[in-house]
Amino acid sequence: MSKKVLYTLEYPVRCSPGILFEFLSQPSGLQEWFADHVDERDGVFTFGWNGTEETANMVEQEEDKFIRFHWEHAPKGEYFEFAIDRSEVTNQTILIIKDFAEKKDIKDQSQLWEYQVKDLFHRLGS
Repeated sequence: MSKKVLYTLEYPVRCSPGILFEFLSQPSGLQEWFADHVDERDGVFTFGWNGTEETANMVEQEEDKFIRFHWEHAPKGEYFEFAIDRSEVTNQTILIIKDFAEKKDIKDQSQLWEYQVKDLFHRLGS
């Protein structure tokens, strides 16, 4: 079995960090672009796609900065994270996604994130 590695994707986005954070951290926002259905109870998020469900624990967050989730089925130490940064040069908001995948799957996983982020940007009007 291959060991998964951390990879990072960055996307410039035209919206305020506060609005973006709502789409990354709230069930209603995540349901707009990340999953078909999202529920949250006591820091446990249930994501639904095409009749299947996956649960993730929200392990850490800082408002308008980042939120980190751990899939319940994933090995300890693996996570996916949405972070918000601001370019010092352009002052533009940057969405940073961190996730784990096997090296051979990073390209496919990155394309899936690209598709999801396009949907997010459409929802944001960005």
